[in-house]
Amino acid sequence: MAAVADGAAVAVAGGGADAGAGAAAAGAVVNIAAYKFVTIEDREELRPRILAWAQDAGLKGTVLLATEGINLFLAGSAEGIAAFLGLLRADPRFADLQAKVSHSDAVPFGKLLVKLKREIIRMNHPAIRPEDRRAPSVDAQTLARWLAAGVDDEGRPVVMLDTRNDFEVDAGTFENAIDWRIQRFTQFPDALLQHREELAGKTVVSFCTGGIRCEKAALFMQDVGVDHVYQLEGGILKYFEETGGPGYKGQCFVFDGRDTLGPDLAPVALA
Repeated sequence: MAAVADGAAVAVAGGGADAGAGAAAAGAVVNIAAYKFVTIEDREELRPRILAWAQDAGLKGTVLLATEGINLFLAGSAEGIAAFLGLLRADPRFADLQAKVSHSDAVPFGKLLVKLKREIIRMNHPAIRPEDRRAPSVDAQTLARWLAAGVDDEGRPVVMLDTRNDFEVDAGTFENAIDWRIQRFTQFPDALLQHREELAGKTVVSFCTGGIRCEKAALFMQDVGVDHVYQLEGGILKYFEETGGPGYKGQCFVFDGRDTLGPDLAPVALA
């Protein structure tokens, strides 16, 4: 994996620290989002185990399992989150699973679901396999510096490419970000093919909520000949956590009862 970072590589929360000191001050409920592209041949057998672990931990939310990997959004007590992640990471395939953490006063999910899916993020391009290869990434601190300067470290203009759906973008996005008004991620490849000439000569940083869509979007851009492509490591949520959100206008839409999160990761209800 190639990455551009200021200083040492940014570490995303791991182990028991995922539940986060400061949960009581920020809100009693711990919310985590995590994904990993890794081959899962036994997803049918894995599903009931994950369901039982989450139930025993008192968690609510959604876990998606596909042969290409795992994608999860869960909420509960700090102890419950830590217990669940401990069990999940005992499986070598998920030992390095990275979780993005935020807090809320209430659980934003009404139930617990563990679903079997064809893809953990649907693109309908099976040749795009992030487990096998990954586009370069840029960490939050470096991106903030690039945005302040308007250019990357080699002097190329930096443009932000929003890979999310139009209604998500409407809640907030990076200033002057490219938005092709797609209504679902499966439309991204066609939109890119229609607009790729607009990206020539620029450093393109693709971004989404937590990073998963850009794992595929950045690879597809590389495959169709777009040069100087990066993905924002950890997505908007990690950018908020690491920097406080300079250059971002509005909130970040999330698919749960919190509606959106501000740059301080506090919930902001939609009007």
